[in-house]
Amino acid sequence: MSLDTIEQEVRDNLMKFAGLGYKVKFVFDDGPAFVLDGTATPPTLTAEDGDADCTLRLSAENMEKLMAGTLNPTLAYSLGKLKVDGSLGVALKLAAMMEE
Repeated sequence: MSLDTIEQEVRDNLMKFAGLGYKVKFVFDDGPAFVLDGTATPPTLTAEDGDADCTLRLSAENMEKLMAGTLNPTLAYSLGKLKVDGSLGVALKLAAMMEE
């Protein structure tokens, strides 16, 4: 799955993140950064490298697995496949919202 496809899939599911209340930045090993603004109503996704409450660093391949539900976020974090800068609580809240 390409980064463009990942971005589009997140855009298609933005309403899942209504009520998140935080900004989360996704930084990919092999591409650009995206910022999910869960403070906006409705939530937005921008391809700008802005400030965030939590930054998730991972590969596009692991993001695809997380979105498909074949990689558990907690396991990915434990194995070093997902790195979290900033609030771990925000990352856990996001993970719970992705599972819904």
